[in-house]
Amino acid sequence: MRILVALTYYRPHISGLTLYAERLALALARRGHQVTVLTSRYDRRLPRDETADGVRIRRVPVLARVGKGVLMPTIGWHATREVLRHDAVILHLPQLDAAGIALRARALGRPTALVHHCDLRLPGGIHNRVIERVVDAANRVAARAVHHVVAYTDDFASSSPLLRRHGAKLVTALPPVADAPFDGEPPAHQGRPVIGMATRFAAEKGADVLLDALPKVFEKQPGAQVLFAGQVDDVWGEDALRARLLPRIATLEAAGRWRFVGLLQPHQMADFYRQLSVLVVPSLNSTESFGLVQIEAMLQGVRVVASDLPGVRQPVRLTGMGSIVPVGDAPALAAAIVDQIERPAAPIMSRTEIAKRFSPDENARVFERLLGAP
Repeated sequence: MRILVALTYYRPHISGLTLYAERLALALARRGHQVTVLTSRYDRRLPRDETADGVRIRRVPVLARVGKGVLMPTIGWHATREVLRHDAVILHLPQLDAAGIALRARALGRPTALVHHCDLRLPGGIHNRVIERVVDAANRVAARAVHHVVAYTDDFASSSPLLRRHGAKLVTALPPVADAPFDGEPPAHQGRPVIGMATRFAAEKGADVLLDALPKVFEKQPGAQVLFAGQVDDVWGEDALRARLLPRIATLEAAGRWRFVGLLQPHQMADFYRQLSVLVVPSLNSTESFGLVQIEAMLQGVRVVASDLPGVRQPVRLTGMGSIVPVGDAPALAAAIVDQIERPAAPIMSRTEIAKRFSPDENARVFERLLGAP
């Protein structure tokens, strides 16, 4: 089957959404399908066309950036051409251009599935509220036009305004997580407690909640250190957050209590997780709907403290590997971090079972059934 995958950002951009899309595309290609990714050429240094690991990538020129999105005046022409060339379509939301692509696929009789990764929630300001409304409207049109709407979990689907409207066509499928080598040895932090975050430096990710929690953590674990993996510089729309938090972090860096390790490639992440005593996911809103990093860490034997948000709490609920804390509650986060360091609970789900349930092949099989692949 010839399958078109459409999303705003694809690799080498790194986010949970792009990793999901890449893992699904690669799994489908391994299973014998011809896969094309239609995405933005958000960086002019990227080639317009390339093939990577059996997946063709077609990047559309970008005229301008709008907030965290892009404007692509020629996307309609490219979308029409690519939908005509393919047998089925997979869309990834949020995506401003999803409505037009979904309507083309519907008109041309192509079976189409839509993956809703999260609800768009931007920082304050009239400009961002307008962007949210425009993207939400496009997402609603796309969801009405497609044949199937896919969510990670029922937990998140029941809370999402978009997903609640489409229960008749809703399918839940656990996201794909690439397994990594595991030698069974204890984490490599050599006795010093290490608290990890793995995400973009963005307001909704809750780094400020972790900063507020750290004094209480240091009281109980004075040798503790934070390792932060992910993009910090040039995160679109987050200048105010950087100005507010980086001076506080600089003090911790000087004391050896916080270290930015940079934007790591997927193959480097296993080594990062292996250094941790606990991973924290203190997300603040529905821009986070699951947190793939939780499963990646659990596959390396690392426990997680996550916010009590729909979807985000599910990895801990499914595996038993960690604890869940109220959203934005720094004292509760501190107590949970200390508890996980001092008295980690035994997992409910084995590593083998976690890897099986979240394997890219299992995820790809769901889409094959939805799209009618032979």
